[in-house]
Amino acid sequence: MSEENDVDKRIGMRIRIEREARAWSLTDLAERASVSRAMVYKVERGESSPTANMLGKLSGAFGLSMSTLMARAELKQGRLLRAADQPLWKDPATGYIRRHVSPKSDLPLDLVQVTLPAGRNVPMPASAYAFLRQLIWVISGQLVFIEGTARHEMGEGDCLELGPPADCIFSNESGRDCIYAVIALNIA
Repeated sequence: MSEENDVDKRIGMRIRIEREARAWSLTDLAERASVSRAMVYKVERGESSPTANMLGKLSGAFGLSMSTLMARAELKQGRLLRAADQPLWKDPATGYIRRHVSPKSDLPLDLVQVTLPAGRNVPMPASAYAFLRQLIWVISGQLVFIEGTARHEMGEGDCLELGPPADCIFSNESGRDCIYAVIALNIA
């Protein structure tokens, strides 16, 4: 089994655990997340890799941040998370690569590094931001972050605090990869 397939299975299992803990049917989750029941079924079984947008919708339906949902699927407890053990997840639709940097702990904070390929964009629903406060810090490259009707053009070293939950788009309009960090403070 490939490492990517293993990640999909862990994410699917975590989604099923979250759904069953709430005593929701597949249909209940699909309706709450505004995704198809068939897709939820495939994701839970590890037969389909969810996109970043879909993970945002599913986590929002659970009342969790995407970072919290992913950490529950990926991480073991411990104060030190070595670089070699930091879980990677790749969005099958865009090639967006997410690295969970912070260890799993009782801290209400997640640190994630994202590599957004040149010419790609990742839409995220407002529900993905309903339970946290976030900062986006551009490490290298250029990022256009569209937050509702506001457009933020960011370069290396720039840091943005997100406003109230809104539909957002992470966009790399440049000709080279953009690497940025997301610092999420969970307030739920």
